[in-house]
Amino acid sequence: MMNDQPSEKNLMKACVIGGTGYMASLLIKCLLQKGYTVNTTVRDPDNLEKISHLLELRNLGELNVFRGDLTDEGSFDEAVTGCDIVFHIATPVHFASEDPENDMIKPAIQGTLDVLKSCANAKTVKRVIMTSSAAAVSINKLKSTDMVINEECWTDVDFLYAEKPPTWGYPVSKTLAEKAAWEFAKENQIDLITVTPSLMAGPSLTPNVPSSVCLAMSLLTGLQYLINVLKGMQILSGSISITHVEDVVRAHIFLAEKQSASGRYICCAVNTSVPELAIFLNKQYPQYEVPTDFGDFPAQAKLTLSSMKLIDEGFSFKYGVKNIYDESIEYFKNVGLLEK
Repeated sequence: MMNDQPSEKNLMKACVIGGTGYMASLLIKCLLQKGYTVNTTVRDPDNLEKISHLLELRNLGELNVFRGDLTDEGSFDEAVTGCDIVFHIATPVHFASEDPENDMIKPAIQGTLDVLKSCANAKTVKRVIMTSSAAAVSINKLKSTDMVINEECWTDVDFLYAEKPPTWGYPVSKTLAEKAAWEFAKENQIDLITVTPSLMAGPSLTPNVPSSVCLAMSLLTGLQYLINVLKGMQILSGSISITHVEDVVRAHIFLAEKQSASGRYICCAVNTSVPELAIFLNKQYPQYEVPTDFGDFPAQAKLTLSSMKLIDEGFSFKYGVKNIYDESIEYFKNVGLLEK
């Protein structure tokens, strides 16, 4: 349990579980800039190509890279030892898997419990921040429009198991892993906070362009496969909800340091639909000729992901929809995925 008020002065050592990813690498950068010593885990520390962007961050402060794998029990002990705050971000993602139960769901639950066991054993960890997902709160048999989704809401896992829509394994894995985390935290007196961010966009430090940005940018790049995924996301979850990756990172650090914070927090800046987003992008960036005719596809979102709990805690979002897309477009131009 937490005794002292978290602040930059007395919380100087953080561990980021799963450091190579989109949000995680930016989180590491921001923690180093704030003066934290950072430990992070990666699956293969010897793969310099995959961790090159992390090694470059060492000029900002002390960054220690450890091996850690969600499928290898006890592999997080060393990285967590001596840390005040642990950010658990790693999650198995295999969208094309034919066996989501064994490829995603079981490893997500086991990996989360393993991280929390390491935190309990370390004795120094004052708070654990776990990255969940909007996919753990928003998916159910939507019966009405204008639903407001808050932290009391959970994705209907029975519905997903019964219907098995495309990519069903991911929301099931995020929902069950978060529920398992809450149970373990309660039993072991761990101060746990979970953050449920929506689809993330904005520039990335990673060598590869993150799939979430590609999805958010699909109406501009015109990749029909990804546009279909975006439409599928709206049908399944009820909305297209987007947040700048930097705001998600800021929310993680804010909640780590804010003593009064507790429970779950939805982190979402923009709630829209595919047709509404297309109309906005077409008007804002006419050079990309974004199509706006989606036939009888639902024009409006059925729900809103509410971040009021996070805002009431004192957090403010820096990026609205225009800023998010301005920066994402610039990023895509820089990496050669947009020409104009």
